[in-house]
Amino acid sequence: MLRRMTVLTMLVALGAAAQGLAGAGQDLQTTGAWTVTITQPAGTVSGLAIFSQDGATVTGMIGPAETDMMPAEGTVEGTTLTLRTRPRTGRTAAFAQCEVTGTPDRMTGTIDGDKGTIEFVRKPRQE
Repeated sequence: MLRRMTVLTMLVALGAAAQGLAGAGQDLQTTGAWTVTITQPAGTVSGLAIFSQDGATVTGMIGPAETDMMPAEGTVEGTTLTLRTRPRTGRTAAFAQCEVTGTPDRMTGTIDGDKGTIEFVRKPRQE
């Protein structure tokens, strides 16, 4: 009986540890520089995004070039990032909101519901 209880206790502990490991690292990590490709019926545009992430909160800049960027903010839930752009007065953005899912190196999804697609590819660090 004691042996059976010990085995059962070990199985429960192992299951809890495995569930903790499965949950660990599942959240998307967005901090860094990304190349951006937006595809719409009118064509494709490329750009750059630079993000900083604190927990589930993402802030950063996005635009067609490093010298022409606008603020962006979003939230991460699991492997999904919901990102909103904040164009400066008198400026327009390629999208108001996008939702992407991804891996540590690539995120893909849609812009403004269904007006096009967007892809983020992590830029390698320059050393």
